[in-house]
Amino acid sequence: MEKIKEEDDELLKEGIKIVPYSDPLYPEGLKEIVDPPPCLYLKGSFKPFSKPSVAIVGSRNATIYGLNVAETISKDLALNGVTIVSGLARGIDSSAHKGSLCVEGAQIGVTGTGIDIVYPKDNEKLFEDIIKKGGALISEFPPKTPPLKRNFPIRNRIIAGLSWGVLIVEAEVRSGSLVTGRFAVETGKEVFAIPHNITSSGGVGPNLLIQKGAKLVMSAQDILDEMPDFLKSKLLRYNEQLLENDIPSLPLKEEELKILKLLRKDETRSIDSLIELGGMSLGKTLSVISSLKIKGLCEEHPGNRFSRKEN
Repeated sequence: MEKIKEEDDELLKEGIKIVPYSDPLYPEGLKEIVDPPPCLYLKGSFKPFSKPSVAIVGSRNATIYGLNVAETISKDLALNGVTIVSGLARGIDSSAHKGSLCVEGAQIGVTGTGIDIVYPKDNEKLFEDIIKKGGALISEFPPKTPPLKRNFPIRNRIIAGLSWGVLIVEAEVRSGSLVTGRFAVETGKEVFAIPHNITSSGGVGPNLLIQKGAKLVMSAQDILDEMPDFLKSKLLRYNEQLLENDIPSLPLKEEELKILKLLRKDETRSIDSLIELGGMSLGKTLSVISSLKIKGLCEEHPGNRFSRKEN
């Protein structure tokens, strides 16, 4: 018993939390899958689990078309408050997270290794950014578990279980992405697919899924339209909270009001995020922020991050 406690304390020092099946924070969606993990290892925040989530998965050897589509749709879903889930592989998965990160969206990465191992190694910065920007990394495998080939298909049921729906962007006929899609079907989740040129090897999987009844997706709105009303209500509440209306009675220009509505009192936003969401240039955004700071409505934090100033 003493040894177990020492191991738990060591994990906590590394920022790793153990979430047993009996814990109220254990994701409800995972309780519905076949053979749910008895516990999860988590790094990061529990906040992404509270929002509707969509998995975006696909080929490691993705085309430029697939990478761009994954990033764009992920960004647009994140802007609407959707949590992005993936397996953190090279290619489509990584691009999906990059799309969400550029607007500081919520995200969950599911690893096929121990939570303390970065795989693939060139995703080290991506792992760090997900944690830094309030996301979560989870695994059912104990720390120090290496990237064993057999663990990745097992991991895919977690991706499907955490998500309301799964979007397959690119996949060959025999691929882990289609395994994730199968798990999604088995647990009653929605399956979406991006249409492809019929001569594209990575497009065979999505095209077959569409042929079998998966929803053809051309934009994030196609996914949002399929959400049930209770999830749409959750997203609406998120967006209303983001654009909260406790605006002071000071005279404000239109662009000042736009940036002020994007700022929160309880969390910071990066300059890149404000540029993306505000639709203004870097120079214009900085000018507006300076004006809001002079009016006592905005404060700056380390790393070019900003928040609404407490009254």
